[in-house]
Amino acid sequence: MRRTISFFIGVIMGGLVGATIALLFAPESGPDLRDQIRERAESLGTEVRRAAGTRRIELQERLEILRSPQQ
Repeated sequence: MRRTISFFIGVIMGGLVGATIALLFAPESGPDLRDQIRERAESLGTEVRRAAGTRRIELQERLEILRSPQQ
């Protein structure tokens, strides 16, 4: 258990260090970079909502099949 927690702490710390280094060496200026990050985040949010909606519909259909009387 402790090894797993240590591993995840290491992953999080590595991600934070990597993100910080990437921002420091980014070829774009601050405002341009923030605009790009905002656009990508909005795009990702839209994709996640679309995928969640599709998955919800699929799960509702499966639930209806399971609830229907079987012959």
